[in-house]
Amino acid sequence: MNLDEKISVLTDSVCAPIGKQFGVSKARWPAKSAEFLLSLLKNAEANADTKGLDTGNLIIQHIQVNQAPKQRRRTYRAHGRINPYMSSPCHIELILTEGSEEVQKAPTDLSKTRLSSRQRGAQIRRAITAA
Repeated sequence: MNLDEKISVLTDSVCAPIGKQFGVSKARWPAKSAEFLLSLLKNAEANADTKGLDTGNLIIQHIQVNQAPKQRRRTYRAHGRINPYMSSPCHIELILTEGSEEVQKAPTDLSKTRLSSRQRGAQIRRAITAA
């Protein structure tokens, strides 16, 4: 899988000097997260295909990522010490819908637009001075 590093993602968990865009102090390219999200999108597309939806017309209507409870493990260190070995999982909520065809907006008649009192006064003054 080829993930092009075109746009970096801001991060605040790194304090080391790292490669980034100009004008941004801390940024990374999260390849692991991007691959996981890409596989989730492919799965959603396959689910839409089995339901008989048009996969070429799908739109991401809603996407949300929430924190999940941390998973605890142990790592054994020197001199009998034990440190936590935590993982930070997440819950991803993704809703795809079929995009509707775009309908052209009807042309609005300018004479029927509502004017504010200031605009009405200016229109009346213009009519008086023109006469």
